[in-house]
Amino acid sequence: MTQRVLTGLVLAPLALLIIVKAPPWLFVLVLLAVIERCLYEYFRIVRSAGFKTVPVIGYVAAGALCVAPGVVVYRPESQETIFLVVIPLSFALPMLLGLWWPSEPRHYLAATTSTIFGIFYIGFSLSLLVLLRFATGDYDGRTTVLLFLVVWADDLFAFAVGRWIGRAPLIPRISPKKTVAGSLAGLAGSILVGYAFARVFWQTVPTKDVILLTALIAVVGQVGDLVESALKRAGEVKDSGNLLPGHGGLLDRMDSLIPAVPAVMLALVLAPSWHL
Repeated sequence: MTQRVLTGLVLAPLALLIIVKAPPWLFVLVLLAVIERCLYEYFRIVRSAGFKTVPVIGYVAAGALCVAPGVVVYRPESQETIFLVVIPLSFALPMLLGLWWPSEPRHYLAATTSTIFGIFYIGFSLSLLVLLRFATGDYDGRTTVLLFLVVWADDLFAFAVGRWIGRAPLIPRISPKKTVAGSLAGLAGSILVGYAFARVFWQTVPTKDVILLTALIAVVGQVGDLVESALKRAGEVKDSGNLLPGHGGLLDRMDSLIPAVPAVMLALVLAPSWHL
C-alpha cells in the first residue's frame, strides 16, 4: 500500500505537468514511450495466453498512430492524407506480414487479430490524447486534466472502499477483488472530484455538463479496468508487468484511461447538445 501511494505521489504531478506545460512534440514523445511500453506488456499477456503475435509491426503501427496526430497539430492541412494512410496500413501490415510470421498457417488468425487488437486497443485509443489536448480547443489542458483526475479518483475510491467494506463481487469470474461497493464508490468519488473541478477551475461550463462528462469517464474507465482484467485472466498473470512499485505494469495504470479517451472525444463531438 505504501509503495502504491508513493509511486502515485511521484507520477501524478509529473503527468499533470506534462499535460499543462509540455509543447506538442514533447507530449507526443512521452505518449509514444507510454504506448510502446503498454503494448510490450500487452504482447506479454497475449503470449502468456498461448497466442502468437507480430510484435514489430505492432510497435511500428501503434507508434505511427501516435505520431500522426502530432503531425496534424503542426500541419492541420495534412489531416486527411495522414489518417487515410496510417489507419488502413495499421490493419493491412499485420495481415500482410502475418503471412510470413508466424511460420505456421494455423497461427495466422490468432497472430494477426491479436496484433491488430493491440494496435487499436492501445495505440489508437491513447493517441487520441494528442488531439484531445491540442486540437479540440483545450488550450489550457483543462479537459485533459479532468480526464486524468477522474480516472485517478475512480481508481482510488474504488480501491479504498472496496478493501474496506466491499463484500459482493462485481464480476467474480473476471476480477474477484472488484466489488459492487468499490465500483459505486469509484463513481461517487469521481463525480465529487468533477463537481469540485467544475466549481473551481471550469466555471465557464455548466456544472451539470462537467458532472455528466465525469460520470461518463468513470463508467467507461471501470469497463476498461475490467477489460484488462479479462486479458490478464486469459494470460493467467496477476499484473501486466512490474515497472511501477505497488501498481504492477504501466498497462495496469493506463487500463481505465484507454477507453476513456475515445469516450471523451466522442463527448466533444456531441458537445453542442452538452454545451461543453
